[in-house]
Amino acid sequence: MAGNGKISVLMGIYNCETTLPDAIESILAQTYPNWELILCDDCSTDGTYAVAQAYADRFPEKIILLQNETNSRLAFTLNHCLAHATGEYVARMDGDDKCLPERFEKQLDYLHAHPDAVLVGTAMQRFYNDGSLGAVAACPPAPDRFTPHHNGPSFNHATILAYKSVYDALGGYTVCPRTVRGQDRDLWFRFFDAGYQGVNMPDALYLVREDVEAIGRRTFHDRWISFQTEIYGYRLLHYPPHWYVMPVLRLGKALVPHRLQLLYRNWQTNHS
Repeated sequence: MAGNGKISVLMGIYNCETTLPDAIESILAQTYPNWELILCDDCSTDGTYAVAQAYADRFPEKIILLQNETNSRLAFTLNHCLAHATGEYVARMDGDDKCLPERFEKQLDYLHAHPDAVLVGTAMQRFYNDGSLGAVAACPPAPDRFTPHHNGPSFNHATILAYKSVYDALGGYTVCPRTVRGQDRDLWFRFFDAGYQGVNMPDALYLVREDVEAIGRRTFHDRWISFQTEIYGYRLLHYPPHWYVMPVLRLGKALVPHRLQLLYRNWQTNHS
């Protein structure tokens, strides 16, 4: 195992009381022992905070529990977690997903084996509420500043592990109306603009919950503000004018029925 630095795991939680125990248990089961889990509840209206509090009470030396004063969405929530992070590394995790026990250990080994990289992501395996598995979603092994245009996601956001110094240099996540649903894409644009390099492992070390209802929550307004972030990023990275057609086409996905989006996503990942 390469290194023994502490990993600060950032988990924004909101109305996930039924899935949160599995997410936390998957962190507790990590083979890499030096981590802290920072949970921040974004004013949930169900029993999420009570579930998180029970775990924080059981593992006070490992789990920090925070709560926003008002519902402030994910970018703000993750920055709230970052303000309390004490680790050399920062990892992400969502409250309705799970990760494999060797995730952190393998990611650290991979990061240290690629000294030019400051961030490592993994592939992720989709799973459904009935326990069945879906397609594996992988990102390019060595994304660069052109990846956001040519190859879709640069990294699977919830899978990443990075040096905390990178987050500090970038000022964390951008909190503004256009990043309500696209805080990760905004981060990648700024990441590449700053000259950083990242890598992706082919291993599916992360299990992401997926269903039609999750896709259905992505409204036209969500697509519109994501479009604004793409235009911001294209300008930041000085993409040529004719490349701007791609964000317009992605905006058109909002007109495709949700079930068809899910079927196409699974077909695409199975034939990539």
